[in-house]
Parts: sequence; structure tokens; C-alpha cells
Amino acid sequence: MAAQVSFPVESPRGSGTVTVEYERMGDGEPLLLLHGIGHHWQAWQPVLEILAAEREVVAVDLPGFGASPALPDGFAYDLATVVPVLGALCEALDLDRPHVAGNSLGGLLALALGRDKLVRSVTALSPAGFWTESERRYAFGTLLAMRQGAESLPLPMIEWLSRSPAGRAALTSTIYARPGRRSPEAVVAETLALRGATGFRQTLVAGRRVLFTDDVPGLPVTVAWGTRDRLLLRRQGVRAKRAVPGARLVRLPGCGHVPMNDDPALVARVLLDGSR
Repeated sequence: MAAQVSFPVESPRGSGTVTVEYERMGDGEPLLLLHGIGHHWQAWQPVLEILAAEREVVAVDLPGFGASPALPDGFAYDLATVVPVLGALCEALDLDRPHVAGNSLGGLLALALGRDKLVRSVTALSPAGFWTESERRYAFGTLLAMRQGAESLPLPMIEWLSRSPAGRAALTSTIYARPGRRSPEAVVAETLALRGATGFRQTLVAGRRVLFTDDVPGLPVTVAWGTRDRLLLRRQGVRAKRAVPGARLVRLPGCGHVPMNDDPALVARVLLDGSR
């Protein structure tokens, strides 16, 4: 059963209180899981039980996404603000430098947490921030189209589409290579999460200026990319390897942008190997 935690934070624009929804399960070394833009912690459900057999897993709704309220008024959704917020979240949950894994936006945040030495290892699945300008514009345009689609479809239509493999593909094939494997209930829930994400547009605005060019020295870093990623093309993984030369670069054959659902066993193995 998901829980909530509230904690005080400081930012370049003042102080406030942040509330985060999270799921916590399992035993072992702590592993923090961060989803992508417009998604929610349930993106990790296909791998949670596998991970929880060996890790204490904490999957969170980032502020302004899923069931987590927006950041306080005046707070930006940029790395300079969100990374310290996640550091404060770890303190509030008594997570002492956890391992961290993230997908897309979450992968970028994971790398930034590693750069700032707030975690003990980083696994980034198709992380944002390694694009060319044209690739960024393409990705952001695609995300905006997905958001507009989620906003325009009435709930009965979303539910009807989710009942068939073809309908689930229409709703989610941009992020999944095998959308038919996603359950109807999960597709409805994540479409509504995309529609209701209060931090979506501010995160895109902040992302226009993002290029991750820093090394992450002194930590184990794994960067993994799906071979069928249609949102952030896999050649961006080569750029990630150049920026973080000590990183292990892993191919995820047959996986899309959100690979946890496409091949749970493979992704779980990558996450466990990366957090040893």
C-alpha cells in the first residue's frame, strides 16, 4: 500500500514543504526508483517483486506527478531544485545514500544524484539529457502530443481503448515496444497520470536547457538503452558513455523507452547488477 511523506525543503527561491507518494517493499540495501515525465511509480510494478527479493525498494511519484502534489509555489522543476528535494526525501525516509535507478527524466535525476554524491550507485534507463537540439525538439513534441491526447480523450474512450491490444498500442506504443503486454488497468491509470501531471509543462520548460555533460566519478554507473526506443534514440547512449566514461553501457534488446514492462526479467537483472 502506497504511503505519503512530507518534509521541509530549501530551494534557490525559498523554503517550503514537499509531499511525496511512495511504495516501499522488500529487504536489503535500499534502491530508490525514479520514473519518467508524465508517469508514476507504478511504471516499476513489472520489476518490483523481483527487485524486492534482494533490495529494499522505494518507488516514488516525483513531485508534480502521479499522486504527489506539485512543488510549492515558486519552486522550479529544474535539476538545481529537484535534486536537493530528492536528497531531502532520502533523509525523510531514512535512506542513507541509497542505490538509485531512473528511467528517462528519472535517469537524468539519478545521474545528477550520483554526480552530487547523494547515492551509492546509479542505473539510468534511457536517461534524458544526451540529445542534440533536433532530438530534444522531436522528443518534447512527441511528449506534448501524448499529453494532448490524454487530455482530449474522455475516460470511457480510454477505458474502451485499453481493452484491446490495438487500443493499448494506440495509447502507449510511443513508450513501450510491446504495449499489448501492459494490462488494461495499468494503461488507463498511466494515461490518467499523464493527463493529471501538474509538473509536466514546467518540467519540459526546464528541460529545454538541459544537457548532461558531467562525469560521475567514484560511483558504479550503468546506462542502459532499449534497442526499440522511439522517444530517445539509442545513439544517445553513446553520448552518455562519452560523458561518463566509467559507465557500463548496456543494450536492452527488443525494449522501448520504458523497458520495465517490455522485458521485466532483463531489466531487473540490470538493476540488480548495477546496484551491487
